[in-house]
Amino acid sequence: MRKLLEKTADRLIVKAFETREEMGREAAEDAAQRINAIIEKKGFVNAVFAAAPSQNEFLACLLEQDIDWSKVQAFHMDEYVGLDKDAPQGFGNFLRDAIFGKVPFAKVNYLNGQAADISRECERYSKLLEENPVDIIFLGIGENGHLAFNDPAVADFDDRRKVKAVQLDIVCRNQQVNDGCFEKLEDVPKSALTLTMSMIMSVPEAVVIVPGAQKKYAVKRTTHGDITTQCPASILKQHQSAVLYLDKESAQDLL
Repeated sequence: MRKLLEKTADRLIVKAFETREEMGREAAEDAAQRINAIIEKKGFVNAVFAAAPSQNEFLACLLEQDIDWSKVQAFHMDEYVGLDKDAPQGFGNFLRDAIFGKVPFAKVNYLNGQAADISRECERYSKLLEENPVDIIFLGIGENGHLAFNDPAVADFDDRRKVKAVQLDIVCRNQQVNDGCFEKLEDVPKSALTLTMSMIMSVPEAVVIVPGAQKKYAVKRTTHGDITTQCPASILKQHQSAVLYLDKESAQDLL
């Protein structure tokens, strides 16, 4: 496996590999070691997963690892509001197809973007997260630097909430088209549910998987820019135990 780069950006460890496949495998092996260490210590793991094409290689390789999934309880980071419950673009549906439906998790907790009362859904999921403190989170970074659906305009590093409803910015919505998830911008929902920035940063361990040339600007701002909500992912430089995994394309401005 060819590692192109390993460095730190404040507290954030940054690693880059030649291909998406190598990046995904290295991240999955790291994730498995972390999960197994937590299981050995606590007997179980509460884990949050991101849903995006950027996670494909990581999730596929994670399924190949030696993990007792019956001791893992799963959550996901975000979900569109108002999308049809069977739509393949739904993040719960994506994760069900990619991993949640393929291994015997102890429990999978889905965010409901079709809830009649979105505020109550935020409260319900927040309570689940409060009752089941998250041990590890797997996430990506958006083209606009977002984490989950915390776009620059709505990102709040000191948010007192765990889950909130947000309006999606145009860069974020266009990314969903660029990723091939939607045919055109008009098809992309304008609102979503998301774990907040403070919730994400409260998780003790983070594995961040960010491939692709379209992410290179966000990666450069995350690792070399100021810590600011204009690039929400920049706060990862202060995370207590986070590793950022890149491929050659996303890391090209760092090499």
